[in-house]
Amino acid sequence: MILIALLVLAFILFAVGFLYFWGINPGDITVFLTNDMSYTLPSSIMLVCVLLLGLLIGNGVHFLSAFLYSFRNWKGGRRLKKAEEVGSIYRTGVGRLLSGDLKKARTLLNKALDRDPQRVDTHLALASVALQEGNVEEGIQLLQKARKLDPKGLEVLFKLATTYEESDQSDKARAIYKELLDSDAENRKAMRGLRDIQIDMGDWQDALTLQKKILKTSKSGPKADAEKQILMQLRYEIARSELENGGQDHAIEVCRDIIKRNAKFTPAHVTLGDAYCQAGRDNDAVKVYQDGYKALKKSVFLARLEDLYINAEDPAALLSFYRSQMEADREDLLLKLYLGRLCLRLEMVDEAMQHLTDLETSGVDFTKLHLLLAEGERRRNNTKEAVVEYQKALSIDSHLLLGFVCENCGTRFTEWTSRCPECKTWDSLILPERKQIHDAKLVEGPKMLPHGSGGE
Repeated sequence: MILIALLVLAFILFAVGFLYFWGINPGDITVFLTNDMSYTLPSSIMLVCVLLLGLLIGNGVHFLSAFLYSFRNWKGGRRLKKAEEVGSIYRTGVGRLLSGDLKKARTLLNKALDRDPQRVDTHLALASVALQEGNVEEGIQLLQKARKLDPKGLEVLFKLATTYEESDQSDKARAIYKELLDSDAENRKAMRGLRDIQIDMGDWQDALTLQKKILKTSKSGPKADAEKQILMQLRYEIARSELENGGQDHAIEVCRDIIKRNAKFTPAHVTLGDAYCQAGRDNDAVKVYQDGYKALKKSVFLARLEDLYINAEDPAALLSFYRSQMEADREDLLLKLYLGRLCLRLEMVDEAMQHLTDLETSGVDFTKLHLLLAEGERRRNNTKEAVVEYQKALSIDSHLLLGFVCENCGTRFTEWTSRCPECKTWDSLILPERKQIHDAKLVEGPKMLPHGSGGE
């Protein structure tokens, strides 16, 4: 009722206003639509028409705006609902992926991708499924699609770079890491990824330059200490490479500096001794090898000493060092093994068998030891005992080599190297039975006189 009363009142006021306006404006207004078409109306009527037209246009715009707003809300609601549904499917698929159900994960993630082909995370998850299934090419294709959707996405780029690395496409991985560094020069993860590729490819100088940048951005703590260790290892590799090309002086300088900073880094000791040998400074090399063994108890130093003295046709000096060391540390079973082997090579069979038997009675048991014992028995003409020892062994070589094993990955090698070619770990090659010998305790037994010594 109130609304009707208000409408009636408004109409009365409009009518009174209209009559008043018409009374004081009796003239007509002519409006030309074209040169030949025109309309003449009283000014009051013209005013009313203009007002009505304005109201009509205003209301029309209002209704259109309200319609568009409602349409956008409806469409946005549908989009939100769809996103929620796709997100639910995606999360379920990822859950299946994490639980190892790759078949179900693939089905769900493909369904999510069909519903929304623009989702980067779905492409990434499907790529993970493909890679776990061994479909590397499919995984790379999915990652490349994700990259097109999000060209600067860090997760996509790092995942693609890692996949390239694992599929032996180092050049492509390196290109991605460089792209990441072009956009963010301080990205440590990208720097480390590029550095690792350079290390694998033997680009030691480039890796060292990058490692210095990494170290500048690293804060103090265990991670920074690890980065310093890598810096040292890269410096060592450059020195070793220079030594191979005749750069003895620089190799000596770098290795000595590394030893000052980290006296337990075996490769620096070994290469320093090698550099001295290459420079004709055999006495310095001998001291480095001897000091290295005394400090680190690594078999590589004994192997180097043996090669040096045998090549110099001076086994007596090596025997003297071995025996003096045995006097200083009678529990050194590793030295006893090498001394026994050396004696056997020099046909000092009785002394060799004494040392090797000490190892066996101490509980040391490995193939090469049985080979050495068998060879000793053979040279004593104890055929039966030799056969028993040979039966415990597998094979034999002319130099009775003991070999090395990587204590990180377990790969065996005939020759010592400063860095394991398989797992890329520095300073990890040791005698295969080093721990067994180290943990064993010497059991005293009847002693035989050293070869060449007098007796009563």
